[in-house]
Amino acid sequence: MTKKIPHISFESKFPEIKGIEIFPIENLIERKTQLDHNPEKAHQLEFYMLIFFTNGKSKHLVDFVWHEVKENTVIYLTKGQINAFHFKKEMKGFMLLFTEEYFNAQLNKLPNDTIIRLFTSHLFSPKVQIPDNSNVGDYIRFLFHEFYKEEGTFNRKNIINNLYSIIFSKLESLKQYQTFYLKDSDKLKTFLNFKTLLERDYHKSRNADFYASQLHITYKHLNSICKEVINQTAKQFIDGFIILEAKRNLINSSIKSTELAYSMGFDESSNFVKYFKKHTRLTPNKFKKLHK
Repeated sequence: MTKKIPHISFESKFPEIKGIEIFPIENLIERKTQLDHNPEKAHQLEFYMLIFFTNGKSKHLVDFVWHEVKENTVIYLTKGQINAFHFKKEMKGFMLLFTEEYFNAQLNKLPNDTIIRLFTSHLFSPKVQIPDNSNVGDYIRFLFHEFYKEEGTFNRKNIINNLYSIIFSKLESLKQYQTFYLKDSDKLKTFLNFKTLLERDYHKSRNADFYASQLHITYKHLNSICKEVINQTAKQFIDGFIILEAKRNLINSSIKSTELAYSMGFDESSNFVKYFKKHTRLTPNKFKKLHK
């Protein structure tokens, strides 16, 4: 299939620091017409990204939902998510980009809760508003300075890695008070295992009993866990996951609804159209035209 929506990747300009880069949002705005994609149109990321807005009011698209942003707003984006800016003249801030390889290399420096809270998109909002009395913004600026300072570069890699860990540890401490705090690690582990199975087998089954059986628990138990962790039933989570995958595929390629229906496990394309319309109030073709 031919890709229609850009898949954005990057290469760091600093050979001694692989997999991570930071630059001002203003640079992206200035280079908008020189890029092979329009940052204000939906595009899919091949890396992780943190956006820190320091000035201006606007909105940012994350997986087809627009989020209002302003001074001291942070937006998290995970690999594979759909993303789009809405540029305003007064908009300023920093974009921190890092690859999956870099992210995995830093995992042992961060608490497990930090990773789950910040980068499990189904659990939490991608948006965090930083309080005025927080110094998270100072550390993001320190990180930017370490990348672009002209003086000595001794130990730059370790400094950047440590600043990265500090930034995300501080953000996690803020986010735990702005979102539901997951205290039961066993229930969270079961939910994440359920999510992993769904990502692998969603084209095989949309039935919650199917996944409960693989987890060796009852449907009732799985449903209870989902309600506690994400305030949804297991079926609602499955439907939401499948619709998001369908949306990403619809705008990400020239694939036809019929072909997509079969690839996602529907026996008939008409059943997929009905399913999609039930959850979005749009047919797949209308959705595609709307977002193209």
